Amino acid sequence: MSKRYGDKAAVSDLSVEIKPGRVTGFLGPNGSGKSTTIRCVLGLDRPTSGEALVFGRPYRDLAHPLRRVGALLDARGVHPGRSAYRHLLAGARTHGLPKRRVDEVLSIVGLTDVAGRRAGGFSLGMGQRLGIAGALLGDPEVLIFDEPVNGLDPDGVRWVRDLMRSLAAEGRTILISSHLMSEMQLTADHLVVIGRGRLIADAPIGELIARSSVQAVVVRVPDPAARDVLHTRLAGDRLEIRPTGDDSLLVRGATAAHVGDRIHELGVRVHELRLMEASLEQAYMELTAGSVEYGSAVPR
Repeated sequence: MSKRYGDKAAVSDLSVEIKPGRVTGFLGPNGSGKSTTIRCVLGLDRPTSGEALVFGRPYRDLAHPLRRVGALLDARGVHPGRSAYRHLLAGARTHGLPKRRVDEVLSIVGLTDVAGRRAGGFSLGMGQRLGIAGALLGDPEVLIFDEPVNGLDPDGVRWVRDLMRSLAAEGRTILISSHLMSEMQLTADHLVVIGRGRLIADAPIGELIARSSVQAVVVRVPDPAARDVLHTRLAGDRLEIRPTGDDSLLVRGATAAHVGDRIHELGVRVHELRLMEASLEQAYMELTAGSVEYGSAVPR
């Protein structure tokens, strides 16, 4: 799928399949084309070329879209004078859903006690919960969320995380667009990363993190002579090795098991052997380093 706005290519030849039964994180710098992609999937924009399909057809062609696809794009898209209950009831009536479903989703998101309050008086976090309720209203098989934890307190963030994972466990297709890397690392099973409208990565989250150059094995050897022997042996495996100032070697390109086998082979005494794992944020920054459209230097 591709989408252009005049001379600007927002999305270029993007081809990806979001599978059911897992939480897929959708990542990319500002201006990377995430919002445009989601808008094309939801029929709010038309691709310039190619197709964005849901259940094998364009969203516009779905007979009962709210029952097939639920989405939260902008929690502020609510009439401020309507109560939470009336807002959801309007959606239910439009799509032939029973009134009891409104009560069910209000209970799911924890807004039952404030159902009669006007949405215009809601906090940012309460507005997010109402937006999630709207996405869940039709009990859809596909759910798309743009920054679902925006404005939520820590308990709310954990609640969203548990909700997303439970929905995926039911066999639903969950797509989350977010800039909050620490939370995405705890929530997502799979990641799709784009930059400047093009696909950068489409892989399980563990695999993507493992590719990071920050990933390394740390081994601390108290005896300098033994440390030199181990260094020489690991160098023979064509690994990147860097001594540090605390009697340790930093080994890149190997697993902890591989380094442990070499230690056993040489009979070297060690005081520490551990895997230094990269965070999703570190892996993401490496992947998108050349795709940041609005980067700037950090003042010292």
